[in-house]
Amino acid sequence: MSGGSILWLSGTMVVFILANSVLRTYAGSGQWLTLAGALVLFCVGNLMMVRLMRESGLALAVSVSSVVQLVILSLVAILWFGERPGGVQMAGIALGVVAVALIAWPQGGPR
Repeated sequence: MSGGSILWLSGTMVVFILANSVLRTYAGSGQWLTLAGALVLFCVGNLMMVRLMRESGLALAVSVSSVVQLVILSLVAILWFGERPGGVQMAGIALGVVAVALIAWPQGGPR
């Protein structure tokens, strides 16, 4: 991924993290306006993902995006909402990080 793609990915992650946090707030409150806000944020995030998929391919863009969201949203769940993942869940998060590292690992020279 290029520097511009990483910057764009960072912005996309901010939008998705906000969307998921607003959606979690909706789950606790049930207010329809909160749900509408979350859906708008998800739409914006998905539109931003289109650029990443064009530049780096579907597999890399979605894999990196998913694992970054997994890690950051787990931290949000722990720090903001007071949730506590178990040992198996923490192992799953770690395996996700290893998986995306292997997917994004630089390949050898041109073939």
